[in-house]
Amino acid sequence: MAGMDMTSGPAMRGMSAMTGDLGAYPAARDASGTSWQPDSAPMEGLMTELGPWSVMVHGNATFVYDDQGGKRGGDKGFLESMLMGMAQRPLGGGTLTLRGMGSLDPFMGKGGYPLLLATGETADGKTPLVDRQHPHDAVMELAGVYSHPITAKSSGFLYVGWPGEPALGPTTFMHRFSGEANPEAPIDHHWLDSTHITFGVVTAGYVLGPLKLEASDFTGREPNQHRWDFDHPRFDSWSARATLNPTRDLSMQVSYGFLKSPEQLEPDVDQRRTTASITYNRPLGHGDWQSTLAWGRIQNSPGHTLDAYLGETAASFGPHTLFGRAEWSQKDELFDDDESSPLYRQVFDVSKLSLGYFYTLAIRGGLAADVGGLISVYGLPSTLKPAYGDQPTSFMLFTRFKIM
Repeated sequence: MAGMDMTSGPAMRGMSAMTGDLGAYPAARDASGTSWQPDSAPMEGLMTELGPWSVMVHGNATFVYDDQGGKRGGDKGFLESMLMGMAQRPLGGGTLTLRGMGSLDPFMGKGGYPLLLATGETADGKTPLVDRQHPHDAVMELAGVYSHPITAKSSGFLYVGWPGEPALGPTTFMHRFSGEANPEAPIDHHWLDSTHITFGVVTAGYVLGPLKLEASDFTGREPNQHRWDFDHPRFDSWSARATLNPTRDLSMQVSYGFLKSPEQLEPDVDQRRTTASITYNRPLGHGDWQSTLAWGRIQNSPGHTLDAYLGETAASFGPHTLFGRAEWSQKDELFDDDESSPLYRQVFDVSKLSLGYFYTLAIRGGLAADVGGLISVYGLPSTLKPAYGDQPTSFMLFTRFKIM
């Protein structure tokens, strides 16, 4: 996009050329899929005009050295990345928005990266990933949304994606400021926002001022181990979500969904998922402070009912950013890779606390680099300590290149 008149950095708060994807509200409110964040949340990216289209590009590439401690830990260097493009224009009295997002995560290998207490999906279609985080698919979103005003304060919208994100859960961790600073995925990911890459989504909704009501028909099965292809859409699951932004600094949501056979290795297990979350953002003189609290419950049928709680925060002060995440979760998959273990399919209450920092170096042309690290400690029941160690400690060092 060289040679174009690009807008970046703090000017993105206004985004005067863009409107909300789903209605007449500030464009900064829009987050992943059709989810909302506080209107005051910071946005990074480059923006320009191409005829009737307003175009925005955002992305990052993070080089990570990961050392997970304890008996079930491991170490690995890897690259995680994301590149997102969005184009918007007026059409037929409404607004058309096209979105695409991709990643080079498949290059880290099917086994992803070591992450103690993480569970979900499979690397080879035969065995589950345990104490590892799976890579994202190469294509994370190809979607379009059309909104049309109904009255001066209300609008209706239709979102279609293959892949896309249904109306279920909070804004995905990598797209909310309180979570994107941390290069590791939450261990509660599959309780809250794992449906952010879903191959086949249709969402219809209604916006009335600060309130949004929406429902989705989508594919319940999570992406398979083939990270470069497009999975077959099934449209066998559904969800509904209500979101309220009562002030410019606050966003809250509740959602409920039925997922048909979400896990490839457990095709006969269906799931009902309930989530609730609240995100608060406070602009500072030279930065932002954002915090998110979230709860998720999965009810497997047949299977266990499991809860998870997450609290995370990030604060930026000029080039300095501090971040932290606390999680508590009920896990029944920690020994799914060993059916002979006496702990197979038992439910364990586990917790994790991560604290980190990075420094941002401005480069040029809307590019910047973050250099930082984090450390994590865990709370484990006594029955898990023979497998994990008494006090496992993990750390990550990272350099992130990003479009500001």
